[in-house]
Amino acid sequence: MNILALDTSLGACSAAVLCTAAGTRRLSVRHVEMPRGHAEALMPMVAKVLAEAGLAAPDLDLIAATVGPGSFTGVRIAIAAARGLALVTTAKMFGTDSLTVMAKVALIGGFEPQGPFAVAVDARRGMLYLGLYDEAGRRLDGPLLIAPDDAVTLVPKALRLAVGSGAQSLAEAAAMQSRAIEPGLAALQPDAAALAEIALASGLESGQTPETLRPLYLRPPDAKPQAQTIGRR
Repeated sequence: MNILALDTSLGACSAAVLCTAAGTRRLSVRHVEMPRGHAEALMPMVAKVLAEAGLAAPDLDLIAATVGPGSFTGVRIAIAAARGLALVTTAKMFGTDSLTVMAKVALIGGFEPQGPFAVAVDARRGMLYLGLYDEAGRRLDGPLLIAPDDAVTLVPKALRLAVGSGAQSLAEAAAMQSRAIEPGLAALQPDAAALAEIALASGLESGQTPETLRPLYLRPPDAKPQAQTIGRR
């Protein structure tokens, strides 16, 4: 199977191609942490990982993208690119949330929880994007947009670890409620290589269409339409 995976949801931009055939595995990855500029960076990354893998777009079997939560604009970039590529190929599509991908990144990187753990991302305005996972990275709950105090009441009593940019806020809220949660991996970001692994495990049977692969927004956009139109004079 030839899988192209794309992520632009948070503070990084990445593309990966995972090829599996006859018991072999080849992975080509480009990953750059950046606060903005994802739209300009993504397609050159795609061209590089495809060339490195020796593939053209029609050779792809599955195209995966993170669907959010994350930056309102960033989430749309990877999905739009995935949709466009799917329309000109016979590839199926796959999408999953950015927090699940981050949980996979942590586990691939050597994070070894002995029970459930949380992925907590700073969503600004005193809120967190929160996902709960078992020690194998299987999602238990989320993604949620939630205040740290409310998150503490939600997480299982057995949960002792949290990762991500919001983990410290979750730990501080837990301490105020006489609970201990250890924060870690504050710089954790989603990565297309981990997304490709998740997509591979999902198999082609879970393929989606361009119409069903949609952004996951947990809060409305900051931009608001004008309440009324001012006429010309």
